[in-house]
Amino acid sequence: MTLSSLTRPQLFIRDHGTRGPALVFLHYFGGTSRTWQAVIDALPANIRTIAPDLRGWGQSERPLTGYTLNAYADDIEALLTGKGIADYVLVGHSMGGKIAQVIASRRPKGLRGVVLVAPSPPTPLVFPPEALAGMQTVYDTRESIEGALAHMLTATPLPDALREQVVTDSLGGSKEAKAAWPDVLSQEDITTAVRAIDVPVLVISGDADKVDTTDTLRVELLPRITTARMHVLPGVGHLVPLEAPVQAARLIKAFVESTTAASLLPTA
Repeated sequence: MTLSSLTRPQLFIRDHGTRGPALVFLHYFGGTSRTWQAVIDALPANIRTIAPDLRGWGQSERPLTGYTLNAYADDIEALLTGKGIADYVLVGHSMGGKIAQVIASRRPKGLRGVVLVAPSPPTPLVFPPEALAGMQTVYDTRESIEGALAHMLTATPLPDALREQVVTDSLGGSKEAKAAWPDVLSQEDITTAVRAIDVPVLVISGDADKVDTTDTLRVELLPRITTARMHVLPGVGHLVPLEAPVQAARLIKAFVESTTAASLLPTA
């Protein structure tokens, strides 16, 4: 685990393994790099995995500005350049999925494919004003976070340790990062940009997701990304990396292998 030495905001990074292509994990609004730990643990140990805390979250730097999709995408591209990553797959969850779509739309050299896990679609989030206002404060208290977990984010209760992790990570975000999703990122329209995506895309959706529903993704995302296909997980809610990490890891592993001429990944 290191802090990057880039000129952009310093990002805390969980960087493990050596065998490529590298899997680059981008977390959801309220999460951190450790949201992905159970998924990473379910993959073969020697696979290169890179999971940053996005700006304003976890142990990464907390600038007062730069909370846009393009700024987040720039952070990740700078991180990959700084680490010399020339062959990789993006894996983005929810907000991280929308950031991954922006990066993929730029057609960066070395991008092999994209896995979108319960992703936010490229269209602006359509919520009543009072619901958007509620999102601005949902991560302000333990009680509101636990309420979101119980009624919106998960289909089944998380184990105590994971629930505590979610509470801690959500409380720990900067004021600017917490405001950015409802105010800016969720409202950005990237439908024109995602038409440029030309690498394979796997969409993983839980059929019990109340945030970015399977039906929403079928209507708002799949028709706009022509290379995308979707796999639906029964009984799983929005927090797929925490609710179904082993299933997610198997799908990610199979997807990466499908983008190579021969299997690069040993059996877990």
